[in-house]
Amino acid sequence: MKTTLDINDTLLADAKALAARQRITLTRLIEEGLQLRLRARPGRSGQRRRAIPVYKGRGGLAPGVDPLSNRSMLDAADDA
Repeated sequence: MKTTLDINDTLLADAKALAARQRITLTRLIEEGLQLRLRARPGRSGQRRRAIPVYKGRGGLAPGVDPLSNRSMLDAADDA
């Protein structure tokens, strides 16, 4: 799809130079940059973080929670 963008002249010149050095098109460079940026987004908005239950007494985690098991930790968080 074609589109028009307003890009800072210096940024565009740097991007063109980088694309030339890497022997790729400017389009490809921009697409790769957008893909990296989109993948780096924080988790989905509206999704609540789960609080991991913490045993406040002595002896470690609450009974039945295996700290080496992600499944056990997630199950314990579901119960909280």
